Amino acid sequence: MNLKINFLGKEFKNPIVPASGCFGFGYEFADLYDINILGSISCKGTTLNPRYGNPLPRIAECPSGLINSIGLQNPGVDKVISEEFVKLSKVYNDKVIANVGGHSILEYTETVKKFNNCDQVFAIELNISCPNVSGGGMAFGVDPDTAYNLVLEVRKVCKKPLIVKLSPNVTSIVDMAKAVEAAGADAISLINTMVGMRINLKTGQPIISVKKGGYSGPGIFPVAVRMVYEVSHAVTIPVIGMGGVTNAYDVLEMMYAGASLVMVGAQNLVDPYACKKIIEELPLVMEEYGIESLEEIIGKAK
Repeated sequence: MNLKINFLGKEFKNPIVPASGCFGFGYEFADLYDINILGSISCKGTTLNPRYGNPLPRIAECPSGLINSIGLQNPGVDKVISEEFVKLSKVYNDKVIANVGGHSILEYTETVKKFNNCDQVFAIELNISCPNVSGGGMAFGVDPDTAYNLVLEVRKVCKKPLIVKLSPNVTSIVDMAKAVEAAGADAISLINTMVGMRINLKTGQPIISVKKGGYSGPGIFPVAVRMVYEVSHAVTIPVIGMGGVTNAYDVLEMMYAGASLVMVGAQNLVDPYACKKIIEELPLVMEEYGIESLEEIIGKAK
């Protein structure tokens, strides 16, 4: 069975990549299993300056997943490179995907510039779901023109392969995908979390301190498959699929829909061995369906 995937000129040993925000900076999981079995790691979202994040509570459980509103808590790009990546290098010998967030175009571009010189980083994943402070608070990723302008400016300074992570909270995911492709994205990852809310019946108030948060988990999987399918058929650049993936069967479904790599997010919080189990299950599930090579099934759903 051939699990290898060629993605943006790099050979991945398999398509399984922990999604940003659900795997920390990777080294936290090294005590549980050898993380070198992973295809790669999309590291925790990083901003130009340190961010404490949103006030507690930040998590609300749901029947088929969870809502989070962490608020991009991270130590800032300088410490990520000088401290977090140093810790990771002691337990992981491959390159990673750096996830970048920001609240202005300048924040994005300055953060990306710092990652340009980091050998551990293979590619930049741009999280465009952040609110644009200078644009009235509307997220960069909900308007094609705003997304285009951001990606265009980042593309000018980014020396690494550029992946743009799309939000599902839009009228047309295809319009968003075409906009970031036109602006110079090398690949697209989707979907980011959907917007959700839970109410505490004892208080009658929202559980999350900032009221709304990102809903992730198995409940969004069918939405993610649909959007991966639509986007992969609308653009010429490769697509990374994510959203509610819990097992090897889900991985195959994502790849048939058009995903070249598959990211696993919230399931890592439910079961920290999730990625390891999926990688071990993949050859067995491939054999079950008569699949010799994973690359052969990418985008085969018509």
